[in-house]
Amino acid sequence: MMARLGRDFFARDTLTVARELLGRRLVRLLDGERLSGRIVEVEAYVGEEDQACHARSGRTERNASMYGPPGCAYVYFVYGMHYCLNVVTEREGLPAAVLVRALEPLEGVEAMQARRGGRADVELASGPARLCQALAIDRQFDGADLCVPDVDLFIERAAGVPDGAVVAGPRIGVRGDEAALVAPWRFYVRDSRCLSR
Repeated sequence: MMARLGRDFFARDTLTVARELLGRRLVRLLDGERLSGRIVEVEAYVGEEDQACHARSGRTERNASMYGPPGCAYVYFVYGMHYCLNVVTEREGLPAAVLVRALEPLEGVEAMQARRGGRADVELASGPARLCQALAIDRQFDGADLCVPDVDLFIERAAGVPDGAVVAGPRIGVRGDEAALVAPWRFYVRDSRCLSR
């Protein structure tokens, strides 16, 4: 086991955190088993001015966790059927977070496959909703502090990804103004087979 990322890691510029999350290990403890994956794709969302951000219309009951302390989870429900996991960044009160879009499965693969209908490894967590289904992440984790010792969801330190292996580009499926549509705030590991489609 590696050390968990602490609050200082997340209490920084959102784009820096997003880029540096690549290669880290997302871990879910479930029924005594470790389910984990290497983070290979993320997207950054920063503040009420970001027209693709859930906070663009201000604080609501749904997005309240985005305004919380860095290192906490913001989990939302979308399309009436899917959960998505974000990690809150920067300072408390500023709604900024990183959406974890895709993982390369590492531990607990059989348990993930059981939760995902027997899908192949590369399809288990290749999208934000898929990874939440594979790791049994739902709204119970909304607002959870991922930096405390007794939580069942956290991010571990692991080897980072060299700059030459990272691609930055526009976020996927966002709405908003031109700035929101073209901002290069999606970061992913070049040539990963586990990226979202």
